[in-house]
Amino acid sequence: MPEAWEYTLTIPNDLRAVAVSRHTLRLVLTAHGLARFLDVAELLATELVSNAVRHTKGPAALRVRWSPPGTLRIGARDADPEPPEPPLPLGQVAESEEGRGLALVRACSDLWGWQPLSRYGNRGKCVWCELAAA
Repeated sequence: MPEAWEYTLTIPNDLRAVAVSRHTLRLVLTAHGLARFLDVAELLATELVSNAVRHTKGPAALRVRWSPPGTLRIGARDADPEPPEPPLPLGQVAESEEGRGLALVRACSDLWGWQPLSRYGNRGKCVWCELAAA
């Protein structure tokens, strides 16, 4: 099993950054021998980064961390300190224009949440999710 590691990719508030983040995640997971997580991890990262870019102003970041014995954490930081809107139940997602991203994150991850960022004078939040190795 790989040792612990963490990557952070700072991105501009630009929708093109979503694809850059997804491709970077693919490279990181492949390089660390964690290709089994690719499909779900790419979906989760796309939703988290997309929310950070679409719903906030200022730069954002994709954060990917592996913790032995087998937890992959994917997070998106942004400059808005307000908590994310609670995800809708999956049954209501098809009827709504908003709220699909976090509903998918909740449904496809083992654990998800958010935390405010206040260290070193930073304001904002990180919305994250985890995938556990089976």
